Amino acid sequence: MNDPVLEIDGLCAGYGAQAIIENISLQLGRQEIAVIVGPNGAGKSTLLKQVFGLNQHLAGDIRFNGVSIVRLKTSDLVPLGISAVPQSSNVFPTLTVSENLEIGTYASPPADKKAARERVLDLFPDLRGKVRQAAGELSGGQRQMVAIGRALMSEPQLLLLDEPTAGLSPVYLEVIFDLILQVRKTGVTVLMVEQNARQALRIADTGYVLANGRHAHTGSGAQLLADNEVRRAFLGGGND
Repeated sequence: MNDPVLEIDGLCAGYGAQAIIENISLQLGRQEIAVIVGPNGAGKSTLLKQVFGLNQHLAGDIRFNGVSIVRLKTSDLVPLGISAVPQSSNVFPTLTVSENLEIGTYASPPADKKAARERVLDLFPDLRGKVRQAAGELSGGQRQMVAIGRALMSEPQLLLLDEPTAGLSPVYLEVIFDLILQVRKTGVTVLMVEQNARQALRIADTGYVLANGRHAHTGSGAQLLADNEVRRAFLGGGND
């Protein structure tokens, strides 16, 4: 692995004093895609939210570019180079696509807003003809593009995605996964929680399987897809 962008060591987190995840450790190198998969209730979103400072840190450390961030507020993380896209309510439906993208510059303005906007529209050409349209009028897949595009407007090094294909049609599911690969090519590291585990692991450099708030398996996406135990327990079948 190249120099890690994100290191998580012995992390325990949850809500109040209730631990949802325990003793979680992982590393992401630069321009890697890491996917967290597992059954409902495994703690996947809890882990992602803890990286972005959205729940209770109980133990362990999170380091971004070698510096601990566990004591920082969410508002401090975007200027450092971390952006996140939540699973739901991730666009402002009454605002235009252009206005949604503009909001992505508020916490950490890019060096050149116009250039950042053009890079986003180049990544998501479906949005180019809809910049004056209200985000709430778009399809589910297009709204997800707006949400990811807004997160990219601050030019992050690390992008956190919580269930980016949730509720999308099969056609847009493949489109979003392809776009995530394009985002990686721009130099962004991606940490993603995803219920569509098989498809997500196909694009993952590294996969982490959680079960009952703990690590169950770790490996490359290809290794986990080929592991019959993982397939049987977490991916809906053994050899096929």
